[in-house]
Amino acid sequence: MSRRDALVRRARETLHRVAPGLGRRARRAVSPWRRSLSLRVVSITLLVSSLLVAAFGYFVAKQITAGLVVAKRQAAVRQVSSGATTVQQQLAALSGAQDPQLGASVRDVVVNLYSVPARAGTYEVKLVPDSRIDVAPYGGPATDQTKIEVPAALRDTVSRKGALAYQFTTADPDGQGRRPYLAVGEHVDVGWGVFNLYYLFPLDDEVAAANLVRNTTIIAGLALVLLLALMAAIVARMVVTPVRVAARTAQRLSAGLLHERMEVRGEDDLARLAASFNQMASNLQNQIVRLEELSRLQRRFTSDVSHELRTPLTTVRMAADMLYAGRDEFPPAAARSSELLADELDRFEALLTDLLEISRFDAGFAVLDAEAVDLVPIVQRVAAGFGVLAERLRAPVHLHTPDGPVIAEVDPRRVERVLRNLIGNAIEHGEHQPVEVHLAADERTVAIAVRDRGIGLRPGEEKLVFNRFWRADPSRARQTGGTGLGLSISLEDARLHGGWLEAWGAPGQGSQFRLTVPARAGDRIVSSPLPLVPPDADVSPAPLALPAGPAGGSLDDEPQREPDVDPLSAGVGDE
Repeated sequence: MSRRDALVRRARETLHRVAPGLGRRARRAVSPWRRSLSLRVVSITLLVSSLLVAAFGYFVAKQITAGLVVAKRQAAVRQVSSGATTVQQQLAALSGAQDPQLGASVRDVVVNLYSVPARAGTYEVKLVPDSRIDVAPYGGPATDQTKIEVPAALRDTVSRKGALAYQFTTADPDGQGRRPYLAVGEHVDVGWGVFNLYYLFPLDDEVAAANLVRNTTIIAGLALVLLLALMAAIVARMVVTPVRVAARTAQRLSAGLLHERMEVRGEDDLARLAASFNQMASNLQNQIVRLEELSRLQRRFTSDVSHELRTPLTTVRMAADMLYAGRDEFPPAAARSSELLADELDRFEALLTDLLEISRFDAGFAVLDAEAVDLVPIVQRVAAGFGVLAERLRAPVHLHTPDGPVIAEVDPRRVERVLRNLIGNAIEHGEHQPVEVHLAADERTVAIAVRDRGIGLRPGEEKLVFNRFWRADPSRARQTGGTGLGLSISLEDARLHGGWLEAWGAPGQGSQFRLTVPARAGDRIVSSPLPLVPPDADVSPAPLALPAGPAGGSLDDEPQREPDVDPLSAGVGDE
């Protein structure tokens, strides 16, 4: 492996180690944003208002500052033009560059310029003669004025072009830090010579005014943003609070507190929402109460009919057994009729038994008689009971059980009934293919998986297969005489154990049912020792599993979580 490949591999390993932590922190940071509508409203309002106020404040401050600078420049230009006129008038009276009064006149002119009322605020003056005039430049009576240098670019522009010009510069005349200045110069021709007149206007007042405008804009902008955020929070609270009340009321309604209602205040849209919600809740309550009453009457009717039919069924069974026992003495037609009567009575009796069992589950009277038993002989006994049917349908049952015993605290009668339903359905729908039965256990759970390679289940049927009286194909001829309640009862048996009953299937790949129960009664299961999807199945895309009982599982061998769906809402049926 090259050094580059090693570095790439090391970087990938580091990314894999760091990425999960970053993802968790990112999800924790985003969670409040996703959960709180008020936070989103206030945050968006704060962000948008901050951008708008910042843009507006920047524009206003820039415009005001530019206005101050323009006003200062215009006043300074007027002041310089007036000063140039004064210089020209006073120095033109001299005889020339050799006049002995030239130096005194230059000083007098500059002093007079200082005495003129300032149109552009305070200023400094420098009068610089042409190089051909033998007199020193004069910068005013203050000694520190000579420390302010006229920018070289401005001197060159005024001397070369002979026109008025200005330039912004900085200077430090008093050693207290550099300050901004506006330097304005003008070319003055006095007839016998040329002078350059420079004014230096300090911009301290303009800088102070600009700072004041900027600070005022920032403070006002912050106050405005906070006010907008407060208003957004108040408005969001006014809107979100009724929504939260409605959500809490809906949760209480879903929990069975059908008398919960929202408080109606005012006549606005939220009040109409609350009134409509209350009306909906009342209608739902009435409907639920009516459905509960109908369900109660149905369960009572099923239970009563099942019990009432027991007595005449016993009498009919006695007569049918007598006829069946003496069928050899009957004509062929009568003998066949006695056999059919016995078979149909068996079906009818099985149906009554299943109906009675369902009524016990519905009424909550089912009790688990758990005891520590070895599941291996139970699985073997149930599989052996289907030997004749498996041989007739050419669907042999292959058992895969551990070498030693598999002890679990279960109700053996109910586990055996679940296995009879699962293995019988697998043989019935196995399409003359072998049926695989796997038994496995770990420290906490025991699982039994029944696999067939028949027609399989279409997408979504793994949820419907547990509905009462549901059949995958009603037109198929049945061999086992099922009632359509077997898987429903099996689902309830699994739930009573605190376990799972799950289904997987795919067209053309058969199906697999997995029963998972805790090894010790009352324990909570979180995983299964057997996969729900067979290893030889093509799971692209992966099918859904229907969890059964108070806990459910995923489609793989990893630890499984409890499902969010109550399996009892599915009803049940035999394939």
